[in-house]
Amino acid sequence: MSENRISKSSVGKKILMALSGFFLLFFLLQHFAINMLSVISAEAFNSVSDFMGYNPVVQLFLQPVLIFGVVFHLAMGMILEIQNNKARALKYNKFNGAANSSWMSRNMIITGVMVLLFLVLHFYDFWWHEISVKYVNSGANNFTSGTRDANRYYHELQAKFTDVVRVLIYCVSFIFLALHLLHGFQSAFQSVGFRHNKYTPFIKKLGTLYAIIIPLGFIFIAIFHYIKTL
Repeated sequence: MSENRISKSSVGKKILMALSGFFLLFFLLQHFAINMLSVISAEAFNSVSDFMGYNPVVQLFLQPVLIFGVVFHLAMGMILEIQNNKARALKYNKFNGAANSSWMSRNMIITGVMVLLFLVLHFYDFWWHEISVKYVNSGANNFTSGTRDANRYYHELQAKFTDVVRVLIYCVSFIFLALHLLHGFQSAFQSVGFRHNKYTPFIKKLGTLYAIIIPLGFIFIAIFHYIKTL
């Protein structure tokens, strides 16, 4: 394959990765908003969680799309990292990673893998628990059969944060998420060709705010519920 074809292939992968990144950024914001309700109102949190948990569109369409988006984003990241490492090996004498890029950009695969490991725990804590409650333990085979308790979500959320070790794992994981987002947010815009002298500085500032506020908000939620269970 020629160098030109390799370059075009890399650009295409970066665009696809950026698009999946935009989708995950939107989901993360929506997920944060729902979880923040648990701090404001237990009733509101239960109501929204019950709606999301039994809505066929969410469960049968959006949820599989989300899982695919996470796996696809990580796979593209690993492929691009391998391609970049090969390119750097060819131009080793001209490349100085520390001088030409930030720590976050050079270690996106590391922070991404750490976030993925956290997602495995998070899926076990909440997604698998939902499957067990709605289908395994109740013997239900659809969204309407079995026992449906619309007031269980708040207490189940708090129950996950009674262990200080789990709270610490969540907090450290969100720090890795922040590091991943600090580069990933603005990188997604660059990958789709959005570069403008007027708007690029604003996007960088917005990306920094997003990368700090959202993970910090999740840390606050975890600590808030841990303190409430003391």
